[in-house]
Amino acid sequence: MVTLLDGPVGTELARRGVPTPLPLWSAAAIRDAPDVLAAIHREYAAAGATVHTANTFRASPWALDAAGLRGQAPTLIRAAVAITRASVPGSHRVAGSIAPLRDCYRPDLSPPPDVAAPAHRQTATLLADAGVDLILCETFPHVGEALIALRAALQTALPVWVSFTAGPDGDLLDREQIGAAGRKAVQEGAAAVLVNCVRPGRLLELLPALAGLGVPVGGYCNVGVPCSVHGWRTEGVDDPEPFAQLVLAHVAAGARIVGGCCGTTPAHIEAAAALLSTRTTGPA
Repeated sequence: MVTLLDGPVGTELARRGVPTPLPLWSAAAIRDAPDVLAAIHREYAAAGATVHTANTFRASPWALDAAGLRGQAPTLIRAAVAITRASVPGSHRVAGSIAPLRDCYRPDLSPPPDVAAPAHRQTATLLADAGVDLILCETFPHVGEALIALRAALQTALPVWVSFTAGPDGDLLDREQIGAAGRKAVQEGAAAVLVNCVRPGRLLELLPALAGLGVPVGGYCNVGVPCSVHGWRTEGVDDPEPFAQLVLAHVAAGARIVGGCCGTTPAHIEAAAALLSTRTTGPA
């Protein structure tokens, strides 16, 4: 059985002309462009995705406090989840996103455990209170912080998926490290283990490291090129068909949860769904 995730919100907002200024990045759209955000979620659902990640990647109390928006996280997280829920079929699942506290490509900046643990616990509690179906701790280059976020999210009693990243150059985590991280995550209670925010070929190389974990595994990759400001950028829209073929290759390599990360669009998810329709699909 294969579960199809949606694609990114951040790069898709930018592609549609919605400002994603740092440090808020995509979270600004919860307040400034809710109609565009809703349209993106609707289009991913129409494309075939059945798990939709609410736009909470940069809406944590930690991130909003740093942006000078202290105290606004509960309101923005509730709004992001409500927008997602109202935009997709009731039978689909809504995931709440928890991101690294600092930089997705700078594991050296990860805060110490006594800072990270309460920060991630606060975000997880807000996501659970907002009514998500599962929590996705995603794009973690630092295994220790990923496990801290996982433990915090598990305290909500919701299913928790954890996703690691090897970064734009694929060198932040190697296969051995990904495999060890996946095993530890499952021991801690992760309901699924993934890799995201890497080039398609690198994802294909890393997936075998997740074999035999006893939970659904998978990943969602980028298209485009690395960007020093926003992490990733695209020029125009990459052809969805090669991406869809790669998704099939990921499934052949053992992935049972697949989707799109930075630079992919509803067209990419639609193309992947069309190819996956020849396979038996279902919930993870």
